[in-house]
Amino acid sequence: MNSVSLLSLATALPPHIVQQDQAKAKARELFGGRKALFDRLSGVFDNAAIDQRHTVAPIDWYAGNHGWQERNRLYLEAADALFLEAAGNAIAGADLSPNEIDGVVVASTTGIATPSLDARNGPRLGLRPDVRRVPLFGLGCAGGVSGLSTAARLAAAEPGSNWLFVTIETCSIAIRLDSDDPAAIVATALFGDGAGAAVVRAGDGGIASITGAGERMWPDTLGIMGWRVEDPGLAVVFDRAIPPFVEAELARAVGGMLAEMGTNAAGIDRYCCHPGGVKVIDAIEASLELPAGTLDLERGVLRDCGNMSAPTVLFVLQRLIERGLPPCVLMTAFGPGFTCSALMLERC
Repeated sequence: MNSVSLLSLATALPPHIVQQDQAKAKARELFGGRKALFDRLSGVFDNAAIDQRHTVAPIDWYAGNHGWQERNRLYLEAADALFLEAAGNAIAGADLSPNEIDGVVVASTTGIATPSLDARNGPRLGLRPDVRRVPLFGLGCAGGVSGLSTAARLAAAEPGSNWLFVTIETCSIAIRLDSDDPAAIVATALFGDGAGAAVVRAGDGGIASITGAGERMWPDTLGIMGWRVEDPGLAVVFDRAIPPFVEAELARAVGGMLAEMGTNAAGIDRYCCHPGGVKVIDAIEASLELPAGTLDLERGVLRDCGNMSAPTVLFVLQRLIERGLPPCVLMTAFGPGFTCSALMLERC
């Protein structure tokens, strides 16, 4: 990839905050599946290393009987607001006006928007009528890295053009208290909502240079992570094999992608990883042979925001930038497929 500048980065959170002890108590009260199953698995709330999460609905909303139509209506309403906030701040952070954006890539998997979120919000944001639009669906937690990589490749293909990347996920809307699936309990303990945005342009300058990207997808792993389409809404697929799979496979996958980028693990000063859960963070450190506790910012974002799917890694990157970006950073995230996406950042 030709060098592409990361000009700005912004994040946004919805207004409602749910403390973890509140979430546990409410889930125990409302869980419509087997109470004994909930009690057996309720320790996941205590062991998730999450203090609070931001959600697009107040906690009492989850007591209602919401079908597909109502869940998706809330997704659209919340995603519109988060899009305008995150995208607007990213454009301003790049010292640009909305009419200077030439293209927009949007990654979102927790709802359906047709017309897409960029079409719904581009005119309100002030994007030009001829802006190029690339909506991405189905990337899940990998969408933050894969989507930013896509925006960077498009910017590299047309030097001088400004590309906006936006990722929005409302995972909490998919919380299912009617289910007796253990994964539904885990999701209730982990999921939060949020958005992230960035502006990229070919050339030097900005916060950092995006100098490479890669992706690995493993065969016969479709059942590890994703969504099932059910009534009354999406049902999460979380396999217990995720942490051991990551520990066993990540180092080899990262090594291959780094080799394609012309470097190796010795050239990476800091990894910036999607914190899917505390066990996944532990597995990443073990696989990459990082000292325990290295991924402190990942744990901090998980503690303060939970797992927001695709945007979460951008929250980690934001904290890394605020602390001081190391010379060479590799962003990574896992998603349905089962997939690992990676993106190389070099400090300007």
